Parts: sequence; C-alpha cells; structure tokens
Amino acid sequence: MKGALNTYFETLNYYAPELLKSLQETGIMLGIAAVIGGIGGLFIGTAIFFVGKNRLKPHRVISAVLNFYVNVTRSFPFLLFVVALIPLTRFLLGSAFGPLAASFPLSLVSLAIFSRLVEQVLLDVPTEVFVLADSLGATSIKFIWKMLFVEARSGLILSFTSTMISLVSYSTVMGVVGGGGIGDFALRYGYQRYEYGIMYTAIVIMILFVFALQFLGTHLAVKLDKRK
Repeated sequence: MKGALNTYFETLNYYAPELLKSLQETGIMLGIAAVIGGIGGLFIGTAIFFVGKNRLKPHRVISAVLNFYVNVTRSFPFLLFVVALIPLTRFLLGSAFGPLAASFPLSLVSLAIFSRLVEQVLLDVPTEVFVLADSLGATSIKFIWKMLFVEARSGLILSFTSTMISLVSYSTVMGVVGGGGIGDFALRYGYQRYEYGIMYTAIVIMILFVFALQFLGTHLAVKLDKRK
C-alpha cells in the first residue's frame, strides 16, 4: 500500500506542470464564458421576458430571433456545435486552437443556457411587483434594475451557478478540438497512458470545483433572498 502511494505521488509530481497548465486553461475558458454568458445572458433573458407574447412589450420578430438562437444552441450536441463553429472561430480569432478559441463556442452556449434560465426566473416574480412599479410610474430601466432584478436576485444567482456547473462539464470536451483544459489532461495523461490515478485525480478536482461552485452559489442566494 505504501509503495503504491509513493508511486502515485511520484507520478503526480511528474505530471504536476501539465496539471497546473490544464487548470489554467480551464480557468481561462470558464472565466471568459462566465463573463460573456453572465452579462449577455442577463440581457438576452430579460429581453425575451419583455418581448414575448402577452408580455410587457411584445415584439414578434425580436422574440422569434432570440428564442430561435437560444433553442437551437441549447439543443445542438455540444461537441458537434464546437466542430461546426471551427471555421467561424478561425475567422474571428485567427485560430481554432487553444483556450481562447475554445472559449468562443463555450460563451455562445453559456449565453443560451443562462438566457433561458433568466427568463424562467423572471416569470416567477410576483405580479404585485409589476403593479407597484406601474403605480409609482417607474421607468423601464428603473423597474428592471431597482425592482425586477432585486426581487429575482436569489433565483438569478442560482441560475448562474447552474450555468457555470454546466460549463465545467462542457469544458472537459474542448481538448478534442485543441482547447486543452482539465478534461483533456485526464484523457491524454491519464486514460491514454494508463495512468488511472492521474485520471481520477483530475476527476476529483473537477468534482470538488463543482461542489465549491454550488456551495458558494447557494450560500449567496440564501443570503440575498428577499423572502427572508
């Protein structure tokens, strides 16, 4: 047992530089996708909420375009989505390889996922909030920022947390198209080289990261819940 542990730690130490590099690549991909998906998804989801049929400011064309993007992107098999976007990624970024290029399709998926979740959260906002805003004569901007988002902030945080957890899963396949990351590390240095201890180490790191995201998201959502 002791000998096996010594061998494991020696192997882990040998692959440590590659492990750290893969974590950095995953961080770049998730960081970019989180910023773009968080800001853009909040905007698109709010727009879908407002312009839908029988909503506050219905607009058939805008609603159809936004819902088409969200529905198609969410239903597209992610790996095929990444491959299909390689020509566009290369055209926009000059390369289809590396964490920066990999963050492009990841960001588009992040936008779609979070947009739909934002819409669902806003649909659960009590109608009394809209009545109050109307009686106070609040402008659309003030209503959105100071009333709607405040009322829905707990659900929005939980939705963003769920989006991030999904992105962690999606990021693990980016190595197939040269994006790198912790998933690529687990496959190349663990599975393909029969170093199963290294592979399981990478898996445990991803699981712990997801647990940390869920804990932080839930804690913040509970703390900001207006119902308390």
